[in-house]
Amino acid sequence: MGNLFTSTIGRKLIMSVSGLFLVLFLLFHMSMNIAAVFSTEAYNAICGFLGANWYALAGTLVLAAGVVVHIVYATILTLHNRSSRGEQRYAVEAKPQGVEWASQNMFVLGLIVVLGLVLHFYNFWYNMQFAEIIGNHNLGPFAPADGAAYIADLFSSPVYCLIYLVWFAALWFHLTHGFWSAFQTLGWDNQIWLKRLRCISNIVATVIFLGFALVVVTFYVRSLGLCGAACC
Repeated sequence: MGNLFTSTIGRKLIMSVSGLFLVLFLLFHMSMNIAAVFSTEAYNAICGFLGANWYALAGTLVLAAGVVVHIVYATILTLHNRSSRGEQRYAVEAKPQGVEWASQNMFVLGLIVVLGLVLHFYNFWYNMQFAEIIGNHNLGPFAPADGAAYIADLFSSPVYCLIYLVWFAALWFHLTHGFWSAFQTLGWDNQIWLKRLRCISNIVATVIFLGFALVVVTFYVRSLGLCGAACC
C-alpha cells in the first residue's frame, strides 16, 4: 500500500483515477447547466433539489477530495519530473515527434483550470450552497436556489464570458491529453486502444467544452436582447 502513495507509478495511478472521476463530474455538471438553456425553471428545480441536502453535501465533499488529490499528485509528479531532469530541462531541445502541445503543458493548463475553478466557486457555490449551509439566504444578490439568475447576471458581462471561455479552452486542452493518458496509466496502452482513446478523448473534451460554452454564449446573447422569445 505504501508504494501506491510513494512510487511514481502509484502516484500516476492515483492521479489518473481521480482525473477520470472529475471527468464524470464535468459531464454531469455540464448536462445540468444545459438545462438552464432550455428551461430556467427546470434548472432552478435541480438547484433546489441539490441545495444543502445531505447527499449534495456528501457529493461536494467527495468532489473536493477528488480535486485536492488530483492537484496534489499532479504537483508532486511535476516537481519530481523536473528534479529528475536537473540541468537538462534548461537545454534547448526539439519537440519530440508525436508529442502534442497539451502533453508538454499539462501543469500550466491545470493551473489555469484550478484558478478558474476558484473563481467559479466564488461566483456560484459560495452564493448558493454555502449560503444555505450557513443559513444566510441574503449572502448573494439572489436566492441560493435561483441558479438561473446567477448565470444570467454573470454572463451578461462580456469580461466574465471571455474569462470563462478561456477557462473552458484550457480545460479542453487538459482533457484531450489527460483523458487518454489516464487510461494508458491504467493499462490500456496497446497501439490499437491508444488510437481509439485519443479519438474518444477529443470527443469527450469537445462535448464538455461546447456544452459549457453554449450556456455562456446563450445567456450573453439573451442579455443583449438579440434572440427574443425563441431563446427562452
